[in-house]
Amino acid sequence: MPVTKARAQAMDYKVIKIRTVMEETESGLSFLEGERDIPFKINHLYCIFEKEKNNQNGFLNHKQSWQLLLCPYGSIEVLVDNGIKRERISLDNPSIGLILRADIWREMIWKEKGSVLCIASSSDYDVDNFYGDYAAYLDYVRKQKQPERK
Repeated sequence: MPVTKARAQAMDYKVIKIRTVMEETESGLSFLEGERDIPFKINHLYCIFEKEKNNQNGFLNHKQSWQLLLCPYGSIEVLVDNGIKRERISLDNPSIGLILRADIWREMIWKEKGSVLCIASSSDYDVDNFYGDYAAYLDYVRKQKQPERK
């Protein structure tokens, strides 16, 4: 979805509550279902782990993929950026998820050593589906905002 004036007003992400059942033994189970709890079918799932505290990762934008980010263990801060506005979201509870629409730049910061980040994507892995360079992403955003010339 291209960046438009209306889109610049609101960021294209949503923090969701992941269904969680807590047991009397202080254990819990968090779960979600694609196309029911999230607005897409999951085609690709991966986890990032064993990062030192304050280590950063994920400097990229997925051009066409929706994503769900969740941190089942630890604490990770996600910076989201639509080329106009930047916001930070804390993922520090397994019952919290972050849904990102396509065309959102994201960066992750490990706030606790050993934190785990799981990412579910609406499309298969494809190196051509993302920008890994922030300047190229901003150029893409600027081009999307310009009216078509005939």
